[in-house]
Amino acid sequence: MSAGLRMRDIVDRTGVGEATLRAWESRYGFPAPHRLASGHRRYEERDVEVIRQAVRLRDGGVPVKDAIERARREADAAPGSIYAELRRQRPELQVSVLPKRSLIAISRAIEDESAYGARDLLLFGAFQRERHYRASERRWRELARACELACAFADFAALRRRPGMPIEIPIAARDPLAREWAVVCDSDDRAACMVGWEPPGQERAADRDRRFEVIWTADRETARAAARICCDLAGPEAGAIVTPLAERLAEPVAHSGDELRRAEALTARMIAYLAAA
Repeated sequence: MSAGLRMRDIVDRTGVGEATLRAWESRYGFPAPHRLASGHRRYEERDVEVIRQAVRLRDGGVPVKDAIERARREADAAPGSIYAELRRQRPELQVSVLPKRSLIAISRAIEDESAYGARDLLLFGAFQRERHYRASERRWRELARACELACAFADFAALRRRPGMPIEIPIAARDPLAREWAVVCDSDDRAACMVGWEPPGQERAADRDRRFEVIWTADRETARAAARICCDLAGPEAGAIVTPLAERLAEPVAHSGDELRRAEALTARMIAYLAAA
């Protein structure tokens, strides 16, 4: 089991000082670290997101006690949407409006840049409709061979798992995820994600021209957060499949020092794929 995050890890990742964290723990019972035999505090990855949200609410004028309680309630609620939850956790991410043909090009660039030479790759995709996934199924079968795990969300009739193939995870027509197009890649040495939400009212638009609000990033911490959201969305039927990943995804990202080079490589690939779209 992971030893957890240290106090200085929490300070570095949230910007909240040690004295403030200790005061919150004393006054409000949060964060509530577990203690090692040495007495040192250790925190969970979840605490980082709750603290960040509490700070955002506090800075928006909500009293500290109420901000902490509200942030904890939001964290306890199961997410229904990759897009909404990622925007809640990372409100600084820029939103663009793009046609679906651009989303497909960006998705493929992220998949290809993440897949080659990657170790322990986790790949998640949200396709909305089964027919959209079937159009890419051959490609995803190939990608799955390079993955530790590949999962596809769509309106499948039932959960389907076959050796060496992507796991097909069904979503209901009324699920928020049914309006989203996403690809999330996480591995120890590279990661990226793109999530798009389709506003309503586009029923008459040509499929490739339907427009989405889109966020994308090569930031590894954000991609890992998106992977955790995907695991949470997998539902009880797929829980036995994705639950073993929870501890790994709770680990802090180990930065390698070449993040800028990898982000530049991904950006170059995206530009090339978009130009060819």
